[in-house]
Amino acid sequence: MATAVNKTNQSVQQEQNRKRWQFTSVLAEIGKYALLIPLAISFVFPLYWMLISGLKNDPQVFQVPPTLIPNPAFWNNFVEAWTILPFNTFTYNSIFRYSLPVTIITVISSTIVAYGFSKIKWPGRDKLFWVVLATMMLPWAVKMVPLFLTFKTLDWLDTYNPWVVPALFGSPYYIFLLRQFFRTIPEDLSEAARIDGASELTILFRILIPLARPALTVVALFTFMATWNDYLGPKIFLQHQENYPLALGIELLDNMSNSVGNTPNAIPYLMAASSVVTLPMVILFFLAQRTFIEGISLTGTKG
Repeated sequence: MATAVNKTNQSVQQEQNRKRWQFTSVLAEIGKYALLIPLAISFVFPLYWMLISGLKNDPQVFQVPPTLIPNPAFWNNFVEAWTILPFNTFTYNSIFRYSLPVTIITVISSTIVAYGFSKIKWPGRDKLFWVVLATMMLPWAVKMVPLFLTFKTLDWLDTYNPWVVPALFGSPYYIFLLRQFFRTIPEDLSEAARIDGASELTILFRILIPLARPALTVVALFTFMATWNDYLGPKIFLQHQENYPLALGIELLDNMSNSVGNTPNAIPYLMAASSVVTLPMVILFFLAQRTFIEGISLTGTKG
């Protein structure tokens, strides 16, 4: 009889513990989403405000209190904003003269250098790698004036050579990321290929690069985003409007909105153009987010 009572008490206690655990789990989930939802809204709201501001006219932009839904919506602001300045030329410069070539060259050169630092043994390899890492410690403000003088001497000002040519030598940060990823790949694969007579480039392009797709995607995305959004570099090295990328085109539009006797609807035009310029980055991230997150998680896992 006592044994049956003890089993009953244990069952009741286990049931209470299970209900308590379920209640705690529900509270934890509610707390998690209560934190994440406001954070998500705080990140998305600036993008939403930029978009709806591009659909307003000046009276709606300066209306107090502000409206969250434009009424009426001026969709023609996007067309007019894109044609008030030569944004097609700016887009061509950003994609085909800056972002795309620099991204492709940086991925290729950084991959080759990272392979040399991770899979090929040669005297002074690790010491030189630390020198490469040390160059990351130099802030842009320190390098800005020497680079300007160097590019002026080479007659590279008002061209895209200051970005395309240095990309041939790789980026220290991306070299570090790819080196860390390559070190996670078993050495037996490379050794087996060498025994079969494969060259180092064959090992790199036929064995390691297919395995390194997530890491290469991260490098490509980071490089493309950095060049697409770059403002200070083009501001320093470019002089004529026909060579401007989109970032400087947005600045020209901003100057129009701040000038005396500014263009009507200049601020809605600025917001409309900014929305169009931002859209490719948002789409690119959502298309590649799984590979992007996988690459981030895999790089840097081995010293």
